[in-house]
Amino acid sequence: MAAIRIFISSVQKEFSEERKALVKYIREDVLLCKFFQPFIFEELPAINLSAPEAYLYEAAHSDIYLGIFGKEYGYEDAEGISPTEREYDTAVENSKHRLIFVKRTADREPKETAFIRKVESQIVRKSFSDYDELRANVYAALVRFLEEKEYLRLLPWDATMSNDATIAELDEKKISDFVALARTKRGFKLDYTGDNTLEILIALNLATEAGRITNAALLLFAKNPQRYFVSSVVKCMVFPTDIMTKPILSHQVYQGTLFELVDAAKGFVMQHIDAKVGTRKNSNSVDIEYEIPIEAVAEAIVNACVHRSYESTGSVQVMLFKDRLEVWNPGTLPYGMTTAKLKQLHSSVPVNPILAVPAFLAGYIEHSGTGTTDIVNYCKKAGLREPEFIQDEDFRVIIWRKGTKMDEPQLGPDAERVIKSDAQDEPQIEPQIEPQNGPDKTTYQRCRVLLETIISKPYLTKEDLGKQLGVSESTIKRDIDKLRKTYRITWIGPTIGGRWEVEHK
Repeated sequence: MAAIRIFISSVQKEFSEERKALVKYIREDVLLCKFFQPFIFEELPAINLSAPEAYLYEAAHSDIYLGIFGKEYGYEDAEGISPTEREYDTAVENSKHRLIFVKRTADREPKETAFIRKVESQIVRKSFSDYDELRANVYAALVRFLEEKEYLRLLPWDATMSNDATIAELDEKKISDFVALARTKRGFKLDYTGDNTLEILIALNLATEAGRITNAALLLFAKNPQRYFVSSVVKCMVFPTDIMTKPILSHQVYQGTLFELVDAAKGFVMQHIDAKVGTRKNSNSVDIEYEIPIEAVAEAIVNACVHRSYESTGSVQVMLFKDRLEVWNPGTLPYGMTTAKLKQLHSSVPVNPILAVPAFLAGYIEHSGTGTTDIVNYCKKAGLREPEFIQDEDFRVIIWRKGTKMDEPQLGPDAERVIKSDAQDEPQIEPQIEPQNGPDKTTYQRCRVLLETIISKPYLTKEDLGKQLGVSESTIKRDIDKLRKTYRITWIGPTIGGRWEVEHK
């Protein structure tokens, strides 16, 4: 963070000692020195400006104008105006934050009295008798400035109000889609009517009645969240071995709202892990078993995005190795929580409590603190090695893979029954196609491979399918239409983060 520059203005001769002492105090105070950089003209190096020009330049380019007024009005220019009053007027013209301190005195010069009255008509000022009182007043004023500007926060980061964004930065469709999902998943009471955006945000503690919105509101519903939070991205990578090494087989950096990040990262992982097709027990739907349970993948990614430290410049990273999946998030566990406790039932202490509520309402997380224990249970049920939770500079979740090769779909013994309509007949992709010979043989084979790929890797988009199979996206679209003669093939969800569902007609 750039230092907040304070321009200290006064009659130099009258407050010579106070000015120097105040600068020294601000620079040495354990709190103030972290935020503020005081300036007095006495310390100005040689520059190609006249003294009056230099005064006014600093007043215009500092963040805070700190005026100390006493009994003397000071030197007057040709128009009868003192440098101190010129500096104050410049601060007003440039909309600078102004802090005014007036020394109690009985023999104030008339022009100084008139100047102080002008200032008092515009802002509130504080009085002081000596330097100690001045120092205490300045300290209180600067701390209050930090609180008002939310450099010092008593609230969690996600509950802090944005200083820059307004409700107009939010995407109403994203809010509408969320409300519909929350009503379905958790029985959310409000409905979106098109003109009750503020009411919904207030109900979720994402805005004030005056229309100020929180950081959480931007992460959830902004048209472009990364405009405000550059590090709010998820980086996904696939490595060919069990270490970070090149070449990286696949590398994506996802942007968007919190929900979009979770969906995209989850889809990325499911695209790149092995899957096998199971039996259709009581319906026409196709059962797919992934080498890592999809629920465990989702929990790890959701936890990383919801519970990360958004004050960090780091990002969530999802890394798929030959033997494991690692999900990293910048941040630390809450006080008193250990990695051992994460494998047991524990209380829920979210790092971002405001952000967690919409994530719960949308069905992405649970309030009860079961997310990490669920990851453990999902992996155990799937016969995987117990996952690991590691707290170093970042927090990491490690989910171990089965000993199968990447990019080699494991179609189970029932897969052939999914591909064929029965033991004797080939799938009727197109009635006039003769699969054994002729010019349509290539089309038939291509459609068969496409169907197998969609079943084994349902998170691949049409574009991804084209890249994997070495054909154009238009060919993929055309072949899917052929397959729909025999199968119900439907894309469920958003373009990024959705999945195919396949049923035999």
